[in-house]
Amino acid sequence: MDRSTDGWISGLIGVVIFSGSLPATRVAVEAFDPLFLTGARATIAGILGLALLLAFRERRPARQDLVPLAIVALGVVVGFPLLTALALQQVTSAHSIVFVGLLPLSTAIFGVIRGGERPSPAFWAFSMLGSALVIGFALSQGLSASPMGDGLMLGAIIVCGLGYAEGARLSRRLGGWQVISWALVLSLPVMAVLALVYWPTTFADVTLPAWIGLGYVSVFSMLVGFIFWYRGLAQGGIASVGQLQLLQPFFGLALAATLLHETVTPVMLLVTVGVIGCVIGARRFAKRASTKELATGAT
Repeated sequence: MDRSTDGWISGLIGVVIFSGSLPATRVAVEAFDPLFLTGARATIAGILGLALLLAFRERRPARQDLVPLAIVALGVVVGFPLLTALALQQVTSAHSIVFVGLLPLSTAIFGVIRGGERPSPAFWAFSMLGSALVIGFALSQGLSASPMGDGLMLGAIIVCGLGYAEGARLSRRLGGWQVISWALVLSLPVMAVLALVYWPTTFADVTLPAWIGLGYVSVFSMLVGFIFWYRGLAQGGIASVGQLQLLQPFFGLALAATLLHETVTPVMLLVTVGVIGCVIGARRFAKRASTKELATGAT
């Protein structure tokens, strides 16, 4: 198996793992406070990440890497888990998964901002159309939906896109799994305190599915998924393997319908397909613009 094929397989495994995050969070927040869940999952993953770094005797990151690592931590260790946990108290995981279709676009936009690229107008046209589809879907739900839940999901997508883009830049120097491990370790003291402050008074009413959900988001969503994901990006290329993330809404909707017996409406599927189409177009034009700038020597 060549390096590129191995990268695609690793990236696909990472996307499948991430696809279970929202359904697992939905189950977990039925028994755990969102703040405790956020602190607990990061603490568990942080301890595992620290063990990996010590086992492989990884060198400490340089001082100039601390701010980028803090951005990664705020985006994917704190921001996305907390905001999605709060949102999933008010909306179903099937509803929230539609918003995940915007995550590749969010990542691309922050890649543009951080990389100083100048995409074509077509890129922004696809970006605005995709956003309009999501906003239109949220508004179409009327009183049966939660404006607060939708707002929290949009916030989660924004901070996660920033964390992904910053992590992709940093992984070129530190390595993929090292980036997420150091980000987890950096946030470990704060997240451990958060878990202790919101520690439940009793665990007697916590169901087995809730424990499984906590275990999944702690081990797989926050650590194992990133190991496969960043391995795929490193071996198969960030631009190409990164597009596998467009499959995540489909996997997530399938899991929500199969495991949680949630209703996946035709409108959800149509919006998801539409958003994915817009993201594909936006990223294609962003790539073309970047290639053109390199050829002409633009900065």
